[in-house]
Amino acid sequence: MANVSVYNMEGKEVGKMDLSDSVFGVEINEHLVHMAVVQQLANNRQGTQKAKTRGEVSGGGRKPWRQKGTGHARQGSTRSPQWKGGGVVFAPVPRDYSFKMNKKEKRAALKSALTSRVQEDKFLVLDELKLDEIKTKKFNEVLNNLKVSKAIVVLADEDQNVVLSARNIPDVITASVSTINTYDIMKYNTVIATKDAVAKIEEVYA
Repeated sequence: MANVSVYNMEGKEVGKMDLSDSVFGVEINEHLVHMAVVQQLANNRQGTQKAKTRGEVSGGGRKPWRQKGTGHARQGSTRSPQWKGGGVVFAPVPRDYSFKMNKKEKRAALKSALTSRVQEDKFLVLDELKLDEIKTKKFNEVLNNLKVSKAIVVLADEDQNVVLSARNIPDVITASVSTINTYDIMKYNTVIATKDAVAKIEEVYA
């Protein structure tokens, strides 16, 4: 069972916490982690790229010159791909890049990502994260106290003061337990979670 330090907002260690092996101590499956990241990126693609084929560009209805006797190579249309203004060979068309992953695979990938962050000492637990007002400066102070720059902050419940205070800080995002995903955990160097969030993660994903 992994044991991590619990910090307060001043960056001081205030205790220890045991993490559940069923979530934070699983065998890391790199293939599933990779698949989950690729799936999220693929599902976010718009897929609206489009170019016209020779059948879609305007013009070119008439044969430019007769078949024989001109000295030119034979041509059937001025909209063939080799002509300026012609169509594109095998032109891309709008498509859906998304693909599905099983729920169990997604869950296993998320657990693997969380486990890797714990093993790399990049999983920080806060006893609580409360701000009296929306103040980016105060949130920055918390990050500086923890000596963290690029991080995902996981909250048990959405706290508007915290969410809005973190919104303008580059390389920092906030997420609730229900919205965390493998891609964000792997993208950001450090995972910061409140004690309540950790308890909720263990309850939901165990």
